[in-house]
Amino acid sequence: MSVQPTPKKSFSAMGLTSPVRRIMAMTAAMAIIATATSPAMAQENASSNTSVFQMFFWSSDILGLLIIYILLFMSVAVFALSAQYLLKYRRVAMIPEQTQTEIESMLAEKQYREAIDYANEDTSYLGKLLSSAMNEAANGHGAMERAIEETGDAETSRYLRPIELLNVLGNIAPMLGLFGTVYGMIVAFQQLVAAGGKPDPASLAAGISTALVTTFWGLIVAMPALAAYALIRNKIDALTSEGLLVAEELISPFKPSGKKSSSSSSSSSRPRATPNPDVES
Repeated sequence: MSVQPTPKKSFSAMGLTSPVRRIMAMTAAMAIIATATSPAMAQENASSNTSVFQMFFWSSDILGLLIIYILLFMSVAVFALSAQYLLKYRRVAMIPEQTQTEIESMLAEKQYREAIDYANEDTSYLGKLLSSAMNEAANGHGAMERAIEETGDAETSRYLRPIELLNVLGNIAPMLGLFGTVYGMIVAFQQLVAAGGKPDPASLAAGISTALVTTFWGLIVAMPALAAYALIRNKIDALTSEGLLVAEELISPFKPSGKKSSSSSSSSSRPRATPNPDVES
């Protein structure tokens, strides 16, 4: 009986664009190469002064080295994801001025069916709000407002879900750095015990170096990740709130008008009916 291979989740399924995938793949390849060549480089430079590479990217212990390069990979991923989300969640993409102008013009000319078709084809945040609202036009203005609110909540949750990855990276990175810190200190104390309280300073410093470098990279990942997460989240909140106001303003022609004064004729005193797209079109 043949065994079907387990399907793997691709980067595209996680919502990562092609440039981001290339950056992450290159970083992973660099980390693998550096991990494989670091022991040889350490032996060659044993008698020389400590280089910048050894100071920030190298550990004498293989586990410490692995932690460092995992954090390095996470750091590049944070910057790539932050750039992607900042470009994706912009006002011009979520609340396009062209959509606002076209829908407003069509409603002013009572081209309700054309306005509905235009909104249904628009994939922006504003387009989806207007699409859900105008498809409820036959049920009155109140139903349109409720449709806008429900769609707005659903779309806002959909926008916020991907950026949670930045929050996760920002919280995991310090924990991973702390793990390296504890591990490095354990190695240092083991060297102290093995040497009977008089260890070789170089051996003792190796464990302490691992502890400090992993802490350093944990902070390097966490600070930009949490800052970017807060910035992008606030930006999404602001744009979605603005989109709701714009959508509610655009559907204002569907509001029923109030009663006119008693001096008006009986034929004109009746309130205007809500525009019905099915009838007008």
